[in-house]
Amino acid sequence: MPKPFTPKVITANALLEGDVVYQTATGWTRSLSEAEVLTDEADADLRLIDALSQQDMVVGVYLADVAPEAGGPKPTHFREEFRAKGPSNYAHGKQETL
Repeated sequence: MPKPFTPKVITANALLEGDVVYQTATGWTRSLSEAEVLTDEADADLRLIDALSQQDMVVGVYLADVAPEAGGPKPTHFREEFRAKGPSNYAHGKQETL
């Protein structure tokens, strides 16, 4: 029996900068809190196909599990929590605002 579909966001890395990005209803953002949460499996598959076709903007596109919350989606896996916080070698990029 297949696993039930859980809420997801589409994530990737920006082609030129390498930053972690998330898909919104209108494009890409570097903030997980602005990402569009996908709750329908068929819609998520279609949106993923569209994101995969944007090879001039992003690389490494995939669906990531999230928990929808009032302040925006929260990662449910440590890898996605790590990616959402930005580079870990020293405070720059997203970590400058934490």
